[in-house]
Amino acid sequence: MKAQGWYHDPYRVHEDRYFSDGHPTKLVRDSGVECYDEPPPGPPEVELVEVRDAESGDASDMHRADELAAVGAVFDKKAAFWAALDSVAIYHPMS
Repeated sequence: MKAQGWYHDPYRVHEDRYFSDGHPTKLVRDSGVECYDEPPPGPPEVELVEVRDAESGDASDMHRADELAAVGAVFDKKAAFWAALDSVAIYHPMS
């Protein structure tokens, strides 16, 4: 069976690297943040170890919007606007 999915990076450059059809891809992640980095030339340093996600994926932590409204959770447009601007400023600081 060919590797498909997330594996601990066998090149030891990143935490995890995505494999497709048995081949390493440039999709990597560190501390849950995904980015791109081509695999180094040559064979991997260690054997492949599949990443096991700790979360069950059963959606038990998801809520419907009307449930949240019932407990007083409200979407704040102003807060969302400023949060979006703050996130852009982190990646594109103004000089």
